[in-house]
Amino acid sequence: MCAYILGIESSCDETSAAVLDNTRVLSNIIANQQVHEKFGGVVPELASRAHQQNIIPVVDSALKEANIDKKQLSAVAYTRGPGLLGSLLVGSSFAKTFALALGIPLIETDHMEAHILAHFLTDETVRPVPRFPFLCLTVSGGHTQIVLVHSPSDMKIIGKTIDDAAGEAFDKAAKILGLPYPGGPMIDKLAKEGNPNRFSFSEPVVPGLDYSFSGLKTSILYFIRDQLKQDETFIEKNKADLCASIQLSIISILMKKLVLASKQTGIMQIAIAGGVSANTGLRNAILRNKEEMGWDAFIPKISYTTDNAAMIAVSGYFKFLKGNFAGQHLTPYARQSGR
Repeated sequence: MCAYILGIESSCDETSAAVLDNTRVLSNIIANQQVHEKFGGVVPELASRAHQQNIIPVVDSALKEANIDKKQLSAVAYTRGPGLLGSLLVGSSFAKTFALALGIPLIETDHMEAHILAHFLTDETVRPVPRFPFLCLTVSGGHTQIVLVHSPSDMKIIGKTIDDAAGEAFDKAAKILGLPYPGGPMIDKLAKEGNPNRFSFSEPVVPGLDYSFSGLKTSILYFIRDQLKQDETFIEKNKADLCASIQLSIISILMKKLVLASKQTGIMQIAIAGGVSANTGLRNAILRNKEEMGWDAFIPKISYTTDNAAMIAVSGYFKFLKGNFAGQHLTPYARQSGR
């Protein structure tokens, strides 16, 4: 059966539309919003306004690149949440209207679950996919989770952050160092030139499989503040080593809980997903543990790590197969409930 799924993603500051032929990516268009750079972070009101400007040309571009007519679409999948409500409303309103006008099914998807299912996207690159059940470390600017994945429709969060996300820790640390937004990629870039063992920061003690990053951010802030009192050029002199040391601390926290989850569940199929899964240090850590732990490790293609509509479409495809369609009455949600 051939199913053409249009995916629409608008949870934060990327407006994205994609068309899939079953799981095969025919197009995946992303419009980034540069307006937030001067504010050092995403401004929700500006984000929703930019989505309104971008949504129609982005969808039009996705259909043209896929070389299909809108009347060939089998369903429209959209991000219902979690995310910024104003941004989600733009995407969900368009998706509802588009599906209603075409008389085709509407499918709501969870943004974080879609990040995980991005591993099942197919394109010109041949990549192995994880077998069920598997564990997925899902890390982004707003979320940090360890998810036990039994099937595309059966996922359970077994560990999550109790305060800040790992991606936020990267961005806040970058801001302390005076790096431009978004700071996470800048830390990753500079870390390659630095000594990760030069500086050390306190790691939180959190029971079970949950995470915490607020204490680490405070430790970095106080350390930098104290050093600047002695030498106002401290950051500039040690920027690469600071970035490498900060990155090592964050990745160490992430990996210790993921290793523990693997040991507790006995699951050796390990995947990563989300924006932070593009981080070079995290990818290398996964590969090291693959050798040391005997994992089957799955690392997503870089283009599928950030927010994109292809992952929304593939999540929608699995729901389409089950006939799991959404009603027009559903409203977006800002926070993800545990499963």
